[in-house]
Amino acid sequence: MISGLPMVVRDPDLPARVRIHEVGPRDGLQNEKAVVPTEIKAEFIRRLAAAGLDTVEATSFVHPKWVPQLADAEQLMPMLGDVPARLPVLVPNQRGLDRALALGAREIAVFGSATESFAKANLNRTVDESLAMFEPVVAAARVAGVAVRGYLSMCFGDPWEGAVPLDRVVGVSRRLLDMGCDELSLGDTIGVATPGHVAALLTALDEAGVPTDRLAVHFHDTYGQALANTLAALRHGVTTVDASAGGLGGCPYAKSATGNLATEDLVWMLDGLGVSTGVDLGRLTATSVWMAAHLGRPSPSRTVRALSHQEP
Repeated sequence: MISGLPMVVRDPDLPARVRIHEVGPRDGLQNEKAVVPTEIKAEFIRRLAAAGLDTVEATSFVHPKWVPQLADAEQLMPMLGDVPARLPVLVPNQRGLDRALALGAREIAVFGSATESFAKANLNRTVDESLAMFEPVVAAARVAGVAVRGYLSMCFGDPWEGAVPLDRVVGVSRRLLDMGCDELSLGDTIGVATPGHVAALLTALDEAGVPTDRLAVHFHDTYGQALANTLAALRHGVTTVDASAGGLGGCPYAKSATGNLATEDLVWMLDGLGVSTGVDLGRLTATSVWMAAHLGRPSPSRTVRALSHQEP
């Protein structure tokens, strides 16, 4: 390793700044076989915020039966009052929203699907039924003055249905935004997207009147395409990118899904392109090394391994 920082060559076609929506404590840890102690989760979130991540998705209010790794949401949230970051939480339904609001959550997210097969596997509902379930949740959150993010999974491919038509993704996206979601995160849940596919979907959304500044992208690295896909989205004007510290996470309902885009890999690329994130890569890497030790295995992030000399 010559340096802990890449050479900076600014690309004028890219946004000057990108907001990283860190999902490791929720989307990452929910897929771990071991249950991480609540105190370690709280420290993980504090360290991520201290590294400069201003949005850290903290936990989920899904029933503990379905996601036992995050069953401690009620215990975790009161431990985060001093964290200087936005701390959105995932809620599946009205009950989840009520639990989140009772603990002072100021941002929530709902998790929908662009395909019928995944909606059935993940929510045990059709796409229409799941949207009908979300509508009163989003409305109640808006009344409470809480910001709402909509996650849309299977935007590029589905393990049961194959490639997903662009117009289907556009249609469900439009419905989530129309019901009141402030932001929409487009998920490549099984990691099959390629840059041309990303550009085509973003163009289709633009043509349907979906503002690019309300979109985020959420790529998985199953085929090694997450960074290339992110770059394609940035060239289209997207400025919010989901990533997971150390590359933690996947999807418990889609076995072909591998880890999320590693936040460190994203920051290394953006640093080299002269795109500001506000993230201290050294502190972030140290945080992921620390968490990997608690999980008992090395981080899958190439950048973490390179900067910390971890063996793969």
